[in-house]
Amino acid sequence: MKKYLPVLLAIVFLPGCVAKKLLVQSQMQTAVLRTDSTKLANRVLGLNGDITGLQKKIADLDKRIADITVQNNLLTDQINLLNSKNNQLGQLTEAQKDKLSQTEQTLAQQKENLLTQQQKLQQLQSLLTQQQNQSLLLKNRMAEALKGFSSNDLSVVQKNGKVYVSLSENLLFPSGSAVVNRNGVDALSKLAAVLNTELDVSVNIEGHTDSIPIRGKYKDNWDLSTARANAIVRILVNNYKVDPVRVIASGHSYFDPLQSNSTPEGRAKNRRTEIILSPKLDEMYKLLGM
Repeated sequence: MKKYLPVLLAIVFLPGCVAKKLLVQSQMQTAVLRTDSTKLANRVLGLNGDITGLQKKIADLDKRIADITVQNNLLTDQINLLNSKNNQLGQLTEAQKDKLSQTEQTLAQQKENLLTQQQKLQQLQSLLTQQQNQSLLLKNRMAEALKGFSSNDLSVVQKNGKVYVSLSENLLFPSGSAVVNRNGVDALSKLAAVLNTELDVSVNIEGHTDSIPIRGKYKDNWDLSTARANAIVRILVNNYKVDPVRVIASGHSYFDPLQSNSTPEGRAKNRRTEIILSPKLDEMYKLLGM
């Protein structure tokens, strides 16, 4: 029995030793696992922090991307607007070029018309100067031919390119008559002598009276003024062969006075016959297209 006691004791105590050893090993493994777990937990915490930081960076990047996208869209819109304006400016430039071309053509035509008008004006001025010179020469010749008559009864003046020979009633007619007296015929003969050498001169004979109503042969002053103008025409044409085509007769009664008809002196001035000599203006009319 004693022989088997150690064996029995070993059998009794051996499991307890084994279990204790296993417990120690398990405890050590648990401690290691706890350490590893703590490390893993710390690492997880670190990674979570890194993830949070990355997420914040991602959020910041997303915001920047959104801002850049907005700016890009704005820039795109601006570019499109500028391109549209550029196209409009291009179209406007073409329109302006066309308008400028038309304006240049118009200005060229106007310049040509202006040059033509200037040439016509120069020619017209030359003709007017020539007419003035002819009129002055005619006035001087007529004044020379009629210098023997009193200045109270006869005057020769140049006005508006024409020569006005004014003959008083006292020189030409008895009062209230249209029969030219001897002195009047003499004056008309000298006047006709000049007219027959000035073939390019038109002759307009105007009869004028005062405002005193006429009695006797003539109905009124219209009748008398016209009869006197006609009487002078007949003497010039029939007696002195002035071309009748050049001569016009008209009566003005008392409606074109030189002075007031309220005084005897004024009425005497108004009772007159005016012979208006006008150089022909055919060349001037032709120049003006008339």
